[in-house]
Amino acid sequence: MPASLDQLLVIGISSRALFDLEVEEAIFQEQGLDAYRQHQLDKENEILKPGAGFSLVKALLRLNQLTPGHRLVEVVIMSRNSSETSMRIFNSIEHYGLDISRAVLAGGAQLSPYLQAFNVSLFLSMHEDDVQAAINGGVAAALLYRLPEHAADLEQIRIAFDGDAVIFSDEAERIYQSGGIEAFEQHERENAKKPLPQGPFARLLIALSYIQNNFKAPDGHALPIRTALVTARSSPAHERVIRTLRAWNIAIDETFFMGGVNKSAVLAAFKPHMFFDDQHGHCLRAADVVPTGRVPYIQN
Repeated sequence: MPASLDQLLVIGISSRALFDLEVEEAIFQEQGLDAYRQHQLDKENEILKPGAGFSLVKALLRLNQLTPGHRLVEVVIMSRNSSETSMRIFNSIEHYGLDISRAVLAGGAQLSPYLQAFNVSLFLSMHEDDVQAAINGGVAAALLYRLPEHAADLEQIRIAFDGDAVIFSDEAERIYQSGGIEAFEQHERENAKKPLPQGPFARLLIALSYIQNNFKAPDGHALPIRTALVTARSSPAHERVIRTLRAWNIAIDETFFMGGVNKSAVLAAFKPHMFFDDQHGHCLRAADVVPTGRVPYIQN
């Protein structure tokens, strides 16, 4: 019987998001494909350093070790490399002991057509056009920022999310952008008991919550996943968020209504493997302290 990815949390990650390939990217951009190809062949046995998404992937794959005989997570390398230039990536995967066996090597072509084929739940990349195409196609995706110097690498999986335009739709965000804070607060008061529409990362959060709720931790041990909502919202806009999560039957472990305060200090204390936000300014500040991914708006 063919293997199925239907019941798994599938993470698609580009090789440049998994490993530090900034030198190689510069060679490609400045010297062209032939120089890049030769560099990768010459360095084939030189192990790559971890990249921006490495710690999250490593932590998620650890879930499979906690449930012997029952895989929860699958990771697929999705790269614009050709098979000829990919050996260094596979050698690095083996070196770090990452349980990754599936790959898409698109040879310079767009990756987005293959996301649905592999049932990808989350796509991480450092190529903005691939991320935008994924979001437009209904797949949760984020553009990763460079890894901070002292990122934590905890055993427990920790993921932090912004609210509007990430977990929830960008409906309220657009009202804020067009009408300001008073229009936003008035809209949220009037709709406080109406659940927010789902955003691009809602299904991912629901999947993580399902794993949490069905994972039996040994006595005295914490659950392997911990989530946080770190939102610029504050009272009175908090009520709709709480009611929405209740309607979705989701309990986020830690919630921070920041009221416009810089999120970096809270994120540094929470120590997520990844923080997802839609605002470039928020992401830039967060990326100084924690691994960060920007979720682009859906383009119609």
